[in-house]
Amino acid sequence: MQARSEQTRQALVRATAELIADGWLSDAGLVNICRRAGVSRGALYHHFPSTSALTAAVYEQARLRVQALTEEAFAGPEADAPERFLVAFGEALRTETVVRAGMQLAADGSAGPPRLRDDLLALVRRRVADTQKKGAGPAGDLADLSVVVAAGIESLGHSDPGWWAGETSHRLWDLMRPLFGQDDTDDSAGNRENAGNPESAGNTGHAEKARSAG
Repeated sequence: MQARSEQTRQALVRATAELIADGWLSDAGLVNICRRAGVSRGALYHHFPSTSALTAAVYEQARLRVQALTEEAFAGPEADAPERFLVAFGEALRTETVVRAGMQLAADGSAGPPRLRDDLLALVRRRVADTQKKGAGPAGDLADLSVVVAAGIESLGHSDPGWWAGETSHRLWDLMRPLFGQDDTDDSAGNRENAGNPESAGNTGHAEKARSAG
């Protein structure tokens, strides 16, 4: 019985996330959520006191997920931490509906501000600045650059999911790497080849355009 109750709860969270990720917060109304989840209004109110509480649950699941991937990205060698974050963040946006929806939400389930997107970018800025204090360039400037790239990937991916592909993040990092005082290495090239996403084949032009613009 408890397992079934949890399944219903997760179905409601998933349905709400899908409505927000594929549209707008305003699409996640009572009727639409119940229809998408295949449950009654009574079932929804059994698990959540309001639709706002339900959207807040979407936010919380997304927050835990992006916090975990950020910590994992910055737990490894500092030199390539921004690249690891960009790849993991893009992959989460590409494959996880809850993350895409949560980026648009505040902690209370509203549209904010501040939204999870704002909080995540602020966290990334702090982490990059901390790792680059001993780097070749000004830590604040490099942190700002990382935030701009992460924000651009998140925004542009909604109209062209190719921006969320791992290959795109690797190619952008290739352009950024010299600014962080790093030279490309055989190891990083091998990692890019292994981490390449077959769905990103049609998106290789983004980096080429960036190179031309530079």
